[in-house]
Amino acid sequence: MMRMAVTGLHGQVVQSLIERANNITDVSIVPLGRPELDLQDTGTIDPALKSARPDVIVSAAAYTAVDRAESEQDVAMTVNGVAPGLLAATAKELGVPLIHISTDYVFDGFKDEPYREEDAVNPLGVYGLSKLAGEHAVRQATANHIILRTAWVYSPFGANFVKTMLRLAGDREELNVVGDQLGAPTNALDIADAVIGVARQMLARPDDMQKRGTFHLSGTGYTDWAHFAETIFEISATLGGPQAKINRIATSEYPTPARRPANSRLDNDKLRRNFSIVTPEWRESLPRVVQRLLV
Repeated sequence: MMRMAVTGLHGQVVQSLIERANNITDVSIVPLGRPELDLQDTGTIDPALKSARPDVIVSAAAYTAVDRAESEQDVAMTVNGVAPGLLAATAKELGVPLIHISTDYVFDGFKDEPYREEDAVNPLGVYGLSKLAGEHAVRQATANHIILRTAWVYSPFGANFVKTMLRLAGDREELNVVGDQLGAPTNALDIADAVIGVARQMLARPDDMQKRGTFHLSGTGYTDWAHFAETIFEISATLGGPQAKINRIATSEYPTPARRPANSRLDNDKLRRNFSIVTPEWRESLPRVVQRLLV
C-alpha cells in the first residue's frame, strides 16, 4: 500500500486523487487540511505530516486567487512560498519523496514556443512570484522532490473555467472570452493519474536522479481561452446542456489586477522521456468532465 499524504481537502487535485485511489487497491490518500494542517499557520505542518505516516507527500494546496494576490501578498507568499519549503523539510526528515504542484505563471509568457523546464522564469505578478518562491524553497529543502508545473486546470471539482462557462451560459446568450492567450487545458484527473505514476516510480527508484527535479505536466495540444469555451459548448450541445455564442476579445479588453501570461504552453517531453507518462489530448479529456457536470 502506497500511503500518500496530500495537502488540502477540497482542491481539484486532491479530490481527483481521492477519486482515482478509490479504484486502486494499493494507493491510500490521506488528505490534510485545516485545522490540522493550515498552510498559513506554518507550525501545524510538521506535526500533521508526521501523524499521517506517509510514503509520499503531495504538496497540492495553494493560494490560487491570482488577482486577489496582488493585494494579499503576505498571505500568498506564506502559503505558496514558505509552506512548500516546510513540507519539503519534513519530507526530508521522514525520508520520503515530495511531489509539489506548481504553475505556468512562473513564466512571463513572452516566448513564442512552448516552455521547457530550463527556460528562464520571470513571473508577471504576485501569484507567480509566490509559486516561484515555493519552487526555490522545495529545491533548497530536499533533493528528493519532483516539481510538476501545470496550467489551465479544470475538473468536476472546485471552481474552474469549464464550470464557470456552463454556469454563465445558463443566463446569457453571448459571452466575451479572451482569445489571445494560449495554453493547454489540463484535466485534474489526468494530473492525479500522473502524480500516482510519478510517485510509484520515485519509490521504486529512490536513487535515480532522472526521476527527480522539475517537470511540466499539462494537457496534450494547445488552444486559446475562446476556442476552449467554444469546445465546451459544442460538447454541451450534444448532451442537451447550455451553450452560448463566444465573442473573441483581446486581453486588453478584459483588464484584471494581475497580468496573465500570453503563452502558457508547456512542453511535456521531459516527463514523457523520464517517466513514460503522456497526458491525453485535451479534446479527449474534456468531454468526460462536461458530461459529469451536466448530469
